[in-house]
Order: sequence, then structure tokens, then C-alpha cells
Amino acid sequence: QVQLVESGGGSAQAGASLRLSCAASGRTFNNYAVGWFRQAPGKEREFVAAVFRDAYYANALKGRFTLSRDNAQNAVYLQINSLQPEDTAVYYCAATTQRNGLGSESTYDYWGQGTQVTVSS
Repeated sequence: QVQLVESGGGSAQAGASLRLSCAASGRTFNNYAVGWFRQAPGKEREFVAAVFRDAYYANALKGRFTLSRDNAQNAVYLQINSLQPEDTAVYYCAATTQRNGLGSESTYDYWGQGTQVTVSS
């Protein structure tokens, strides 16, 4: 069982940066791949990035998003640079023991409650 708690969201101006954190409970956190998804108002939830040993990114988001993990801290971090109004969404982290299909929501067994990011122009 893994419990996930996101933090670091908030309001920001376009061009600013935010670092979102995903804190996990459980002693075997390093056995899990962790993904980030986001859901903008009125839109489907979409894949942002995932990491087990290497980080993978949605093609459309490469360059401004950087994913890292600290297994000693049971945490995964999503750095978002050059924020744009289109980044406004609720950001969720999720965990899975699977290694394939990390871009798909259905791959993940555990989800956090989400953290809101609002970007104004």
C-alpha cells in the first residue's frame, strides 16, 4: 500500500517556475514507478511525466518539465519552468509497480488527491 500526497501548487504568473512534490508513504517506495498527470478545467486528465529509474515526458511537454525522485526521502518532484496559462490544472501523482504503459492512467494503482496550479498571464 502506498499513500501519496502532493504539494507545491499555487498561483503564479506566466513565466515563473513551480516545483511540485509528491510525498509517499511505504518502505518500498523505490519499487514503484511514479507518474504525474494533470487535469485542466473541462478537459480529460493527461499524462505529464513518469519516472522509475529514468524519466519520461509527454512529447508536448518536453523541455519545461523536469521530473526527479529522491528515494531516501520517498519523494518525487516535478519542476515546471516558464509556466504558461495552459498549465493551469490540478496535478496528480500516481504510483505503480508496473514498468510499461506509464503514460496511461489505468497503469497506476495509487493516486494522490491533487494539487492545484493556476497560472495567470
